[in-house]
Amino acid sequence: MAARVQGDPVTKDAATRLPHGRALADIGPIEQLRAGRLGVRLPLLLAGLFLYGASMAMVLRATLGQIPWDVLHVGVSHHIPLSFGTIVIGVSLLVLLGWIPLRQKPGLGTIGNALLIGPSADLVLSILDEPSGTVWRVVLLLGGVVLNGVATGMYIGSQFGPGPRDGLMTGLARITGGSIRGVRTGIEVAVVAVGWLLGGTVGVGTILYAVAIGPLAQLFLPLFTVELGRPVPPSNT
Repeated sequence: MAARVQGDPVTKDAATRLPHGRALADIGPIEQLRAGRLGVRLPLLLAGLFLYGASMAMVLRATLGQIPWDVLHVGVSHHIPLSFGTIVIGVSLLVLLGWIPLRQKPGLGTIGNALLIGPSADLVLSILDEPSGTVWRVVLLLGGVVLNGVATGMYIGSQFGPGPRDGLMTGLARITGGSIRGVRTGIEVAVVAVGWLLGGTVGVGTILYAVAIGPLAQLFLPLFTVELGRPVPPSNT
């Protein structure tokens, strides 16, 4: 007889509470694997990471403005003689340092974010052409922003831990008691401002993403979050 799984074992001190009574568990990588429901969570993680990269490619091909973190990366590149990719890695490491006071725990999702999002974006870029008309650019931009919100909900909701930047969001939400929507929007707006001051390019798509991604993450994260349970030994009766 398969072991039963109790309801929600996550305490308020170890979780980020979401609407609809769901919670993001603040647990380490070993606990993530032992929390069960891997048949649901692993595919959700992989699909979310692929779609995240695809959404980045869609926004890039729309050519109406990049996502906020890329505005920052480009801005930094004007002042430091390093490649774009090296700067992205450096910023990621700095963001991970910000996890320390927040007591965030990296997991498979953190590693997957670094290894899978880039290749999936490259794959979609190789088959997705730049639209020729303004209307189609807008459609591609809107689709990319919405898909990014869906992908964020999927890969974070798989409970394998967020990527460096999303971990900053969930950590701040947990510590401050603020909403995912408010914290995410605040981070994106701040990143855009700093990137612009450093010389990065801001477009309509950048502003749209910064304003919309918070509410989208707030909408989709509860829908995709997988409830974790604690295995219970089978009854002898």
